[in-house]
Amino acid sequence: MVPFSILDLAPITEDSDVKTALENSRKLAILAEETNYHRVWLAEHHGMRGVASSATAIVLGHIGAATKNIRIGSGGIMLPNHSPLVIAEQFGTLASLFPNRIDLGLGRAPGTDMATAHALRRNTSKVDTYENDILELQRYLAPPTPAQKVIAIPGENTQVPLWMLGSSLYSAKLAAKLGLPYSFASHFAPDQLFDALSLYRAGFKSSIQCERAYVMAGVMAVVADTDEEANYLFTSVQQQFINLHKGINKPFSKPTEDLLNYCSASEKAMLSHILRYALVGSKQQVTDKLEKFIEATKIDELIISTPIHDIQARLKSVSLLANTGLSKATGFKKYGQQN
Repeated sequence: MVPFSILDLAPITEDSDVKTALENSRKLAILAEETNYHRVWLAEHHGMRGVASSATAIVLGHIGAATKNIRIGSGGIMLPNHSPLVIAEQFGTLASLFPNRIDLGLGRAPGTDMATAHALRRNTSKVDTYENDILELQRYLAPPTPAQKVIAIPGENTQVPLWMLGSSLYSAKLAAKLGLPYSFASHFAPDQLFDALSLYRAGFKSSIQCERAYVMAGVMAVVADTDEEANYLFTSVQQQFINLHKGINKPFSKPTEDLLNYCSASEKAMLSHILRYALVGSKQQVTDKLEKFIEATKIDELIISTPIHDIQARLKSVSLLANTGLSKATGFKKYGQQN
């Protein structure tokens, strides 16, 4: 058994709005806590009409206020978009409001298109400062030193645990080098999953935060009473990926009975490839797939995205998955910030 966690993109559906999306995220987090999920993470994306979590730290405050014990965090903050000091202040504030509950997952991609990335105005140069930015962020969250001129208030001495997020060998190498827990985005970028996990585990160097290698992997899960219903609900995220492929920016689509006429044969092949680790079906069907995924990857934790248009169906999917008997509601030792 491994801990199960939730990755939430606060989806804005085509028949709804941002306020409803954020309220749905609140409902999802409450249910996740009630059903013993270990964490709820939200992801930073910008300029996407189907995602309401761009101001990730603010949304985490909303989620933290609605829950009591479950860990909450970013999956992730796209660090190149921001000053490390600002992120330290934001997550230091969250750590002060919700002690021993905050995670700070970090990503390297902009989380948007290049025009929007330029509008964020963080760093438009081609110089890669990602590793140095992570080290700077760690210093702001650590106990201050006497010679330290720049301090994060709030932030200093909160020691918010950092996670490295990624979908490539680069992120795996860097997580191992820095001694940080690693979360691989196999829910949308499956190609280098096993190579990245192997590289991370082989090269891991223990750190103050993390004594041993610790791996989380992501899957999409759509669980319903029947396989047919689950496959129907899954067409929403399939449409989303087709829209992204075509450069169409629109809210999260309703499911459709007519997916084959919505996409070409090449697009259908693309979906099968990208979403190869999606868990779609009845509870028994998904349990069987999930057992095989956990055994193959030897992961320490599973993080689950539930891309379902209807909030009631989304909540039911989360409940059914929690009741597979494959999860446990405990984290790992030697990490710090333990529940």
